[in-house]
Amino acid sequence: MTVLPDLTPLILTLGYLASAVLAASAALQATRHGFDPFGATVLAFATALGGGTLRDLFLGRTPVFWINDPVFLAVIIPVALATFLLAGRIPQGEGQRLRLLMQLDAVGLALFTLIGVRIAQDAGTHWIIAIVIGCVTGTVGGMIRDVLCNVAPSILREDLYATISLAGGGLFLVLEPVTGTEAALALSFAAMLAARLVTIARRG
Repeated sequence: MTVLPDLTPLILTLGYLASAVLAASAALQATRHGFDPFGATVLAFATALGGGTLRDLFLGRTPVFWINDPVFLAVIIPVALATFLLAGRIPQGEGQRLRLLMQLDAVGLALFTLIGVRIAQDAGTHWIIAIVIGCVTGTVGGMIRDVLCNVAPSILREDLYATISLAGGGLFLVLEPVTGTEAALALSFAAMLAARLVTIARRG
C-alpha cells in the first residue's frame, strides 16, 4: 500500500504543520534540559514523527509516511534548529519556555489527533479504532519527547490530555457527516485546542 496517494492535500498540509509545531516544542524542551543543537534535532525528529510512525505500523502502512515523503524531514530540521537558537533568548526561571512548549504541544495534539482519525478512516477501520488511532497519533510524540528528557509525560499526569484527544476525535466523526470534512476538522481542532489551553491556564 502506498501512503501519499491516500492523503488529501489538506491532510498532508496539516501533517507538515503538525510536525513543525511538535518539532518546535521538542527544541524548546531540549533547550530547557541543556541539549546541544544535534540533540535538539534528534529530539525533534522523535517527537514530530513518533506518533505518526506508530500509527502507520498499527495500520500496516509501510514504508511509514516520512520515508515516502522527505518533506517532513525538510520541515523538521530548520524548525528545530531555529527554535533551539531563539529559545536561548527567552528568559529562564519565569516559566515562559514551559508555557510556550505546552501551547505548542496543544496545537500538535489537536492536529495530529485529527490526522490520525482521518487516515484510520481511509484505512477502513471501525470508528472506535479510528478514535484510538487518532489518540495514538496525537499523544505518542509528546510522550517520547518527555521520556527522552526524563520528564513524566503529560498523558500520565493529566487525565484531560488523552481525554481531549479521544473526545476531539469522536467530535470530528460526529460532525463530518453533517458539516463536511473541512468544517469538521476546523471545529474539532478549535474545540481541542480551546480545551487544552484552558487546562494549561488553570494549572497556572
